[in-house]
Formats: sequence, structure tokens, C-alpha cells
Amino acid sequence: MPNPGDKVKVILKDRAIEGALIPNEETDSLVIKLKSGYNVGIEKSKVQKIEVLMEHKAKEPVREKPKFKPGLPTISILHTGGTIASKVDYETGGVIARFEPEELLANYPELFKIANIKSRLVSKMFSEDMRFGHYKLMIKAIEDEIKAGADGIILTHGTDTLGYTSAALAFALENLPIPIILVGAQRSSDRGSNDAAMNLICAANFITKTDFAGVAICMHETSEDTSAAILPACKTRKLHTSRRDAFRAVNDTIIAKVDFKTHKVAFVAKGYEKKAAKPDAKKNFAARPNFEEKVAILKCHPNMFPEQFSFFKDYKGLVIEGTGLGQAPTGVPNELCKIHEENFKAIEEVIKSGTVVVMCSQCIFGKVHMHVYSNAINLANIGVIPGEDMLSETAFIKLAWLLGNYNDKDEIKSFMGKNLRGEINERLLLDDANLGRTLPSMKG
Repeated sequence: MPNPGDKVKVILKDRAIEGALIPNEETDSLVIKLKSGYNVGIEKSKVQKIEVLMEHKAKEPVREKPKFKPGLPTISILHTGGTIASKVDYETGGVIARFEPEELLANYPELFKIANIKSRLVSKMFSEDMRFGHYKLMIKAIEDEIKAGADGIILTHGTDTLGYTSAALAFALENLPIPIILVGAQRSSDRGSNDAAMNLICAANFITKTDFAGVAICMHETSEDTSAAILPACKTRKLHTSRRDAFRAVNDTIIAKVDFKTHKVAFVAKGYEKKAAKPDAKKNFAARPNFEEKVAILKCHPNMFPEQFSFFKDYKGLVIEGTGLGQAPTGVPNELCKIHEENFKAIEEVIKSGTVVVMCSQCIFGKVHMHVYSNAINLANIGVIPGEDMLSETAFIKLAWLLGNYNDKDEIKSFMGKNLRGEINERLLLDDANLGRTLPSMKG
């Protein structure tokens, strides 16, 4: 059997096709890269014979070992996904992961002018497959790098659940003495519009040029390659599936802007955590990496049934993503809604079983107000905790973290309504909600 990269002749009933065999796991077809550079897919059932014309011999990449430069700070890059540190092999069509410093130097030489770079793989995976156990791996790796003397850490991560991970690290890592910046890429490295390089370089410049300490996200501020936004760990959501400026601060402002060309940093946030000046600052750092596994999010929608709520009686925590100001289908305005009485009873039974239940809004901006309408008032009266202006994903992470680190239910419920890591605005004005006022259009 031919291997990826081999030059082959594929013989069909009416013709023969020559080219390089490309790896293909997505469909049941042979994919051949033609001399023209275009790819062609061939149904395997139509293939009569495959001849290997020339075996592919992988070229050993030229690796220049980065030189340590005295006077430069040290940044550790921890990898959890392959996109941002990957490179396409155009002979085979396959994507090659690049994690070693030597390989990063080949991909992003600018990084090594900013800092001395250490790099290692934590867990190579798609971010939708992330579990709480992976957060523990990241936290342990971060602890190790801090102890080893890193001046800052960049954590590369898939974009789909990057917001969950940033919140998890913000809660789990207390009194951070250095910056931890999560970086993702919306476009793969084989595309001219790849955003990995700019995001990485801007993150490195932010780490080395500022006194910021704590967890934040660095992604494109706009769709252009002009500047990156440093975004708050617990108030950021991915708002577009594929745009490079998909990440936005919700009910909050960005922390800073990093100019890609000039490398200058301009702070936007009025207040932020700063690096401690004392030499023993790292002594106050602590990691609390436990997360309760049995926590879930339930999105409210029309035509719900009581069993959708009662399913979570065995869970330790539940975030209800309600409508508007924090509503759930529990009212009975007419006979068609009679079943809503059972919905209310089901939620009450979930709470009585010991599950901590939090209400967030599925609206993007604003906060829940559970004292305005009767349905929400009744839910608050049976023990549903208002999630204020927390993103539902942040509330989910916070609840799992609290349940994993505290035993007193009353203390957990109290902490859910308090601002611990910038996840709750104590006072939210209309202008603070960023209802499109400062956001560029996402059309296109």
C-alpha cells in the first residue's frame, strides 16, 4: 500500500491520474495532489489499481537551536492544541505539529527577539474534548513553570472552549505572580489569513512590556492584522464561529490593546492585577485545582418538560440558562401551560436533593433580575441563586470550582453571588454593557 507523500498513478476505468497521495481521514476517498497544486478526490470503488511511482522520503527539518540571550525575560509556552503550533507539509498535505523551541523558531522567529522561549506539550487535543482533568494538567504545568522561574506563560488552546479554560485557570490559580495568557487561532497555518503568529507575538509583547499579573486572553481585536486585544479571563465569549476577531468582552471592557507593528501596549481597563514587587511574591501563590465533575448547564426554551429539570437531581450543581431577566417556563397563564406546575416542582425537588442551582441569562449582555417577574421571584424563593451578570459558562466553571474546594453549601451559595475573579460587576450601567456601542460590526 502506498503511504502519504508517495507519488502514485491511480488507474481508473477510463483514465489514469498521477500525483502525491494526501492523508484523508474525513471521507472514504483517495485524495491526490496534482502537479498543478490542486487536489482531486477519487472514490475508492472506482479505483482499479494504484502504482507507486516514487516513495516519499521525509526531509529532516533544519533545526536551529535557539540561543539563550542574557537580559531577556523567559516565557514558557504550554501547548494543549495543534492548530496554533502547526505547519502544513505541502508534499503530503498533512499538518505537522510544531511544539519544540527549535520548531517554533522556524515558524515564529520574532518570538525569540522578544524573550527566551521554553516550550512543551501538555495535551494535544481539540478543545471541545476538554475535561476538568485536563485543567489539572495545565495547572500542574503552570505551577512547574512558575517554580522554574518563568516570567510569563502563554497557553495555546483551541478556540471553542477557550473561555471555559480561562475562567477555570482564573479561579484555580490564586495570587498569581506572573501573567498567564491564553492564545488561540481561528485560521489554520496553511491559510494566508492565519492569525496564530500575530496572537502569539502580541501575547509575548504584552507579557514582557507590562506589569500585569493574572489570567487573560490574547486574540485579534479586529479582523485586520493590526492589533490584539487582551481580554478578561471570566468575561470573554467567542461570538463568531470563524472570524479572527470572534472573542469579545461581555459586560466588561478589554484590558489592553497591543499594536502588532509597533509592539506598543495601551491599557484600556482602569484597574488590573499587577506583578508584586517583592522578591518573595511567589510564596503567596497557591493552586486549588479541584473541580466537581457533576455540574451541568441547562438552556431554557419553549415547550420544556419536568423530566428535563429532574434529570439533574443526582448532580451537585446546575446552571439554568434562563430567558431574559432570568425566567424559566414555570408559570401557568392558561390551560396549555398546566405542565409548567410540574416544571416548578421538578426544580424545587432538584434543590431539595442538595443540588446548588444558579440562574443566568441566555442574553449576551445585561444581568439577571429575579425580583421583577413572578416566575423568577418564585424560583428565587425556593433557592435558585441569581447569577448576576456572569456568563453562563463562567458560572458553570465557578460553581464546579466552588463545589470542588468547599464543603459548606451555604458558603458556596454565598460565594456564587460575590465577585471573586472579576466575573461579576457589582454595578452595571447601560453604557457598561457594550451593547454594540464599542464593538465593530461582525458582518462578513
